[in-house]
Amino acid sequence: MMRQILFIYLTSVCFLNGQNIDENVLRIQQRMETIQTFTANITLDVDISFVNIPEKEARIEYIKDQETKVFSEDFILIPKKGLDVSMHQLFKNPFITVDRGEELRNGNTYKMVNIIPTDKKADFSIATALVDTIRHRIVEYEINTKKDGTYIVKMSYDKDTAILPDDLEVEFEIERIRIPLKYMGKDAQVDKSTYKSNAPKTGIIYLNFNYSNITYQ
Repeated sequence: MMRQILFIYLTSVCFLNGQNIDENVLRIQQRMETIQTFTANITLDVDISFVNIPEKEARIEYIKDQETKVFSEDFILIPKKGLDVSMHQLFKNPFITVDRGEELRNGNTYKMVNIIPTDKKADFSIATALVDTIRHRIVEYEINTKKDGTYIVKMSYDKDTAILPDDLEVEFEIERIRIPLKYMGKDAQVDKSTYKSNAPKTGIIYLNFNYSNITYQ
């Protein structure tokens, strides 16, 4: 019995160690890790069925391996995952990948890859990324978090050589945010009946980034 248990254990270890991380994902990770700091002015436009919030402005400061700082003179609704333009959340824990084939979007073909963290401390269980294998960057990913629901993040870039996206579209589950009405901002118009209903609610936030002070390793 002991030999069987030992055999199963060794087989499992060998299986995990034998998992190859997708070379395209590794190259993207390496590119992102060269970014040390940046600041950016951002504009935000919120699309939520039960609330009308005017366009907002904010400034963010990023330092590698630290929490991104957000500065604004007014209330701004930004899901935590929406500011992760460095994609630190995807790569900060050990992970394996699974090739899911190809996906056609807007006339372009991308590689679809599952990113699965192997560390229990990771705050997500699985992410599915669309990888641009020519420009070596991720154009979209869906991430299933353990506490904050599911996010779908779509990214666009102004230049073929750009590492950081200029525009983000972040779709998220409103129920996971749990923001009291009084924090919506004095200029927000809220449909309280829809807000209090039990129907599933999602929101989309559009962010435009104007970067400055980018430093690389």
